[in-house]
Amino acid sequence: MDNQGNLTRHNDKVWLKTYDALGLTYDIDMPSDDTSLIDILEESFTKFDDKTAFVCMGSTISFKEVDLYSRQVAAYLQGLGLVKGDKVAVMMPNILQLPITVIGVLRAGLTLVNVNPLYTTRELEHQLHDSEAKALILVENFAKTYQDIGKNIVDHVVITGMGDLMGTLKGFMVNSVVRHVKKMVPDYNIDGSITFKKMLKKSSARNYQRPNNVGLDDIAVLQYTGGTTGVAKGAMLTHRNLVANLIQCNTFLGEGFEEFEETGEQPVIMTALPLYHIFSFTVCGIFGLYRGCIGLLVPNPRDLDSLIKAYKNHPPAFFPAVNTLFTALANNEEFKALDHSKLRMSMGGGMAVLRPTADKWRQVTGNIISQGYGLSETSPVATANPVDMDNFTGTIGVPMPSTDIAILDDAGNEVALGERGEISVRGPQVMKGYWKREDATAEVMTADGFFRTGDVGIMDDNGYVTIVDRKKNMILVSGFNVYPTEIEEVMSGHPKIVECGVIGIDNGESGEVPKIFVVRADESLTEDEVLAYSHDNLTGYKRIRHVEFIDELPKTNVGKILHKDLRELEERSNA
Repeated sequence: MDNQGNLTRHNDKVWLKTYDALGLTYDIDMPSDDTSLIDILEESFTKFDDKTAFVCMGSTISFKEVDLYSRQVAAYLQGLGLVKGDKVAVMMPNILQLPITVIGVLRAGLTLVNVNPLYTTRELEHQLHDSEAKALILVENFAKTYQDIGKNIVDHVVITGMGDLMGTLKGFMVNSVVRHVKKMVPDYNIDGSITFKKMLKKSSARNYQRPNNVGLDDIAVLQYTGGTTGVAKGAMLTHRNLVANLIQCNTFLGEGFEEFEETGEQPVIMTALPLYHIFSFTVCGIFGLYRGCIGLLVPNPRDLDSLIKAYKNHPPAFFPAVNTLFTALANNEEFKALDHSKLRMSMGGGMAVLRPTADKWRQVTGNIISQGYGLSETSPVATANPVDMDNFTGTIGVPMPSTDIAILDDAGNEVALGERGEISVRGPQVMKGYWKREDATAEVMTADGFFRTGDVGIMDDNGYVTIVDRKKNMILVSGFNVYPTEIEEVMSGHPKIVECGVIGIDNGESGEVPKIFVVRADESLTEDEVLAYSHDNLTGYKRIRHVEFIDELPKTNVGKILHKDLRELEERSNA
């Protein structure tokens, strides 16, 4: 600290020399405070009108139709008596109804709660209860998940089928296959629910009342995250946060779209990452609409055959993905044979992109992966590499425009360039705080407004940041943050488990997978029982993959589990 007791900040925007070299503008101009995402979206609807907005499984929808349908959704929600500040949860994969619903919630002046459709009943109940959601709009495949809560947490439920916006004949066929052939829709019965189609039929776009009291400082989205402490909580993202990140992304990515504008051809954004994830929500969803792109929606990115078919029929210009997806495609013979000539930008996020993956991707597509970095709490993009790089750098780039990055020690002081510390972010995209969690907000924010990410990194003298480590307890599974505390709390509910500790262990395909150390209350407890309980109570990427029984967990003097010691135990057993 300095003589006045202030935290030390001395690496004064060293990245500005990189901005100058690239010819980029560092400071962004924000619109007036009475602006919102509603204004941004409406400008796009007017500007791009009859152009295609989204494609899903061969069905298309125009900007004009998104405008119309989203006003109908907004009118319906307003007709329910929902008002500014009320929360609406949306639980769908990447289908046409998802962006329409999301935009409808925002246009109604309400707060969107993004929900992972793969949540278990336990996880869904927590998020709906914590967010105080008044309504839930979800795809029928997961309606039973809500029904199994056993009580009506929300006042209103709207249920849609996968093919509901794909036209009469095709929609009927898709819904029939999903329901009766693939049997992906368990039986459900939710009293008082309404179908998506009926909602649109009974709602006229003319009844939509554009809210005049929504501005940049209002909360647009509650984005749930484990945060840095492991407790599931909602990051409050304001209209300012998201509008700022759009402008910031445009500074780095906008040039890549200019050649398409000159030719009049619409660029396609491959939207394989789920839109409920903040990376895809902002970069693929909102930014795609902002730039007048075609969003190529892929409901299940693990279905490589469907993804490759979509890629072949609508070659993308922009492909945001995580390392595991880049790897799977670069090693797929059918994908290798495709025409990649229109691909201009490949952006890696969510997890570190490995150099072997980047090299293979360039070999296959001729495209260099540009790595970025962000979190739910930063809307999400905090740093990025320029899109016109000559080679893969392995860094996460430089701070976004109007963004400060500080590498801090445990006391909150900035370390010297080249030294390790906690990556901390200050900028207009940093969240307002955690919903109903002032204590958790205080834990991650410094006195001078930096958000401490929990990731450890190094900054060089040109402002480029490299991640060298992360908070030891966090497990990164296929780009998703998984926190031991949440898993431990669930698994401790098993009657034969006294206590347990969870760590991440290396797995070549998904980065890491959870391993649990179990102290048994009953010696009859088997590994299969532990795995089955995990399967029934945790979302897929959070589920236990390895089990080890031990007599006692290592702990601190006050009883906290020493995950570091568990990792050392794992290392010794593999030595």
